[in-house]
Amino acid sequence: MSNRDDSRISAKLHPRLRLYANARPEVNSERAAQAAEMIPLSMPLSAGSPAPLESAASFAPSIRRREKISELDDVNLVNVFVQRHAESGHSSEQAGSSRRSGSMEVMTLSPREIARLASDPLVALIEPGEALRLPVTLRSSRSTGSGPGRRRSVAASDLHGNGAGVLIGIIDVGGFDFTHPDFIRADGSTRWHSIWDQGGTGRPAPGFGKCMFGSEITAGHMQAALAAARNLRVPAYRLEPQSQMQPGSHGTHVASIAAGNAGVAPQALIAGVLINLDRDNLTRHQSFYDSTCLANAVEYLLTIAGRLGMALSINVSLGTNGHAHDSSSAINRWIDYALSQPGRAVSVAAGNSGQEAPSADGDLGFIMGRIHSSGRIAAAGLDRDIELVVGGNGIVDGSENELEVWYEPQDRFAVSLRPPGSERWIGPVEPGEYIENLALPEKCLVSLYNELYYHANGCNLISVFLSPYFSSHAHVGIPSGVWTVRLHGRDVRDGNYHAWIERDDPRRFGPDGWFWPSSFSPASNVDNSSISSLACGLRVLGVANLDESAERINISSSQGPTRDGRHKPDVAAPGTNVIAANGFAAADSPWIAMTGTSMASPYVAGVAALMLSANPGLSAAQIEGIVRRTAQPLPGMDFSWSDSAGFGRINPEACIREAATAGTRQERKS
Repeated sequence: MSNRDDSRISAKLHPRLRLYANARPEVNSERAAQAAEMIPLSMPLSAGSPAPLESAASFAPSIRRREKISELDDVNLVNVFVQRHAESGHSSEQAGSSRRSGSMEVMTLSPREIARLASDPLVALIEPGEALRLPVTLRSSRSTGSGPGRRRSVAASDLHGNGAGVLIGIIDVGGFDFTHPDFIRADGSTRWHSIWDQGGTGRPAPGFGKCMFGSEITAGHMQAALAAARNLRVPAYRLEPQSQMQPGSHGTHVASIAAGNAGVAPQALIAGVLINLDRDNLTRHQSFYDSTCLANAVEYLLTIAGRLGMALSINVSLGTNGHAHDSSSAINRWIDYALSQPGRAVSVAAGNSGQEAPSADGDLGFIMGRIHSSGRIAAAGLDRDIELVVGGNGIVDGSENELEVWYEPQDRFAVSLRPPGSERWIGPVEPGEYIENLALPEKCLVSLYNELYYHANGCNLISVFLSPYFSSHAHVGIPSGVWTVRLHGRDVRDGNYHAWIERDDPRRFGPDGWFWPSSFSPASNVDNSSISSLACGLRVLGVANLDESAERINISSSQGPTRDGRHKPDVAAPGTNVIAANGFAAADSPWIAMTGTSMASPYVAGVAALMLSANPGLSAAQIEGIVRRTAQPLPGMDFSWSDSAGFGRINPEACIREAATAGTRQERKS
């Protein structure tokens, strides 16, 4: 095989997969402990310490064009999306095959298997699953009364039947408290159809397709538990335990808003998918698992709705930060393919990264908001710097940091990197070149990739990875300070670029270290386009957080537009101090108030369910159009789209009335 063929095969791999493939197995085992999409197979780790993969003697490394992958291991597995050239073509028979949607597959493979798959001429691109993030919600006072304060009923029930005949799917974390009175009918029966607990072990896995992991709790199981609990005098959820049963659970609260008895669609049937979390992730609200699990969740809900012959409204109050924010990510394309059929809607939280400055002394929320930078190189020969802040105040970051810079295919940029406190630059790395796993004197590793014509969208991609030094007996973090990414304009015809940081959340690592989110400096941060990339899909409904009492968008709500200039978020809905079910809590504290786009999104999912009840044949595009058309401006705004509020506040009754007549025609009488 020629070097050119090797290079083309390598180019089918997302840069992060190359990073994994060219690391020693011991390094990947350590990396798997924190990387969402990696799964370690051998524990405990082997004792050997991996040698640095590049010489640390110089900041002037050899810069290479793409070449064949050198080291592979079968010790660790990676969850990936595989894009094929033809939907009806060859399908992999490898054991890692999971689910397929159109021309895409979800697979779990070792680095060796990934490299072998990349040599298949029908494979176009292999991308790792993106880390999912739970948009951090603020919890406020609990209500000890008998209800949630006010019901979310929508007028025109003669048209929408309160959601009857529609399945609402909730993909979330923290557990679903099916015993809460907000999910019990007057006759004592449950309103839940099923819960697929992807990390559960108490019941068999769903018995269809490739959903052959986790456990499925059916309505029959729940009903039996409710009956037995009355005699045993224990909470029914103890008799049908889930892998997560967190007091004040996020998933329970979200389901209550969309479809509880006091929710927007109180007659809808409910199905939940509990995304797998380890115990540490459950308590620290950080990045967790990966978007391939979300793809499996969507397919599960589609299967259930198809079997029942019901329209389906899905809510996803989770987010992703990486990729191009232009609907081209694998999970965006997976969901958009699902939405190509009528009778389906997906609502997604815009994210809680809207705050870019402290609102008071001691407020650190802005750190989570400084995730986006953008600018323009005006002409060839000019440079632009992007300042990436790692750690701070002596904090050494023990987590892997990733920065993506997307720019137009007609341009050619080179990239250089300067570590904190150094006068020497790594690079420049020219278009089509890369530096991989360069060990710095501090032992942390640097990788730079400058990709041309990325397969998913045809744009150019610069990837910057800052990796701690991993070994089985040492973990050396990334030095704190400002890392300067310099973009060099080589051939400039457009000049625009956008950059995003893939995030984790602050948490301690060992006695002295932290996993700490990097952020852009105030000079580099640009506060728009902070919306979750998951909410940038073509036909999903991206939802902003409306503070009803203040009649404005909450400061934390992420902003649009998408990188390609589309209008996301679509609409705003109540998301501040929203009172809904308090899952797995004491009987005298049944309700809790939470704040975040996580609370706004299920409100819209409930409205979409009412629209589908009024007109089950609506397409996702029609639902999006109606929601935008009927939205009401906030005070001081007009009907124009805004980056914080979308087209304005959702108008549920107007949505229903428009939905009921959508797709009809009337002959004009002369």
